[in-house]
Amino acid sequence: MIPHSRPWFTEEDAEAVAAVVRRGQVAGGAEVAAFEAEIAAWSGQREAVAASSGTAALSLALGALGVGPGDEVVIPSYVCSALYHAVRSVRATPVLADCAPGSYAVSAATLQPHLGPATRAVILPHLFGFPAAAAEVAALGVPLIEDCAMALGATREGRPVGSFGRLAVFSFYATKLLATGEGGMVATSSDHLAARLRRARAYDERQELEVCFNYKLTDLQAALGRSQLRRYPLFLARRREIAARYAEAFADLAAQLPVASAESTSCWFRYVVRCRPPLDGLLEAARAAGVGCARPVFRPLHRYLGQPDEAFPEAAALQAMALSIPCYPALSDAEVERVIRVMRPLLQRQG
Repeated sequence: MIPHSRPWFTEEDAEAVAAVVRRGQVAGGAEVAAFEAEIAAWSGQREAVAASSGTAALSLALGALGVGPGDEVVIPSYVCSALYHAVRSVRATPVLADCAPGSYAVSAATLQPHLGPATRAVILPHLFGFPAAAAEVAALGVPLIEDCAMALGATREGRPVGSFGRLAVFSFYATKLLATGEGGMVATSSDHLAARLRRARAYDERQELEVCFNYKLTDLQAALGRSQLRRYPLFLARRREIAARYAEAFADLAAQLPVASAESTSCWFRYVVRCRPPLDGLLEAARAAGVGCARPVFRPLHRYLGQPDEAFPEAAALQAMALSIPCYPALSDAEVERVIRVMRPLLQRQG
């Protein structure tokens, strides 16, 4: 079986982690500090603060902005549930917005109707490695948190994703572009926000008893992340190579293929094809043939919350037709060709 996702680890990665074990400093220390500086550079922000996960990073970002009870945070419906959990973790209220027509992302136009006196932040994900229109969203005047969990290394208008908002969040979960098992990061150019983030991620050595959590990253994870980051341009190049091969192989089929916009570069975190619904049979056939495909979003948030599809027509349509096929640097050329051999006749039936 070719899995839908698989990290790419090397002996150099193993040696980087082993070196930390030998030194004996496994909690957050010099490796974490160096990893923070390196991710800050990739994000286009001045500072970065490591966290134990991408969800924890989102929660810290909201807390740094002072978001709390009585506040609203606008997020997409078509997204993983981590955003909802992060908003609820600071006891704020998530307000859902639909995607822009023809896109996987929300836009300034789809967000605007949901902004009100209680709105304290907008979280904008760059889904599947494709940069959203962050500059337009930032121009709405509401503090913007860019969710770059799927887009480290992507650019829009010549700028890295993560450089448009007041804060940018990254994830290093096992299936992400850079994998440390668990882990996350918040980047910002605000010294004030960076100080708040660092204070909030640990609970010890305080004069007052404040409610907070252990959201720290370890040097073990940071060493693995730094080792992968050294060859990260190769990761991105390989993803783009695989995406180009798929585009060539599937060009004559009826299924709608992903295309990067002229003003942006994608890092191809997912290769998402729009197919004729229902998807269940297609997913089962692909898996039976040894190719792990998936819906790129497990379930839109509005359905979890019992809100009608009619209020989120784009998210509902995407859930019915979006299919993600394997696209990651650990795929061999032989595996890529096998994916094509399996998926081509399945997608051909979409005509």
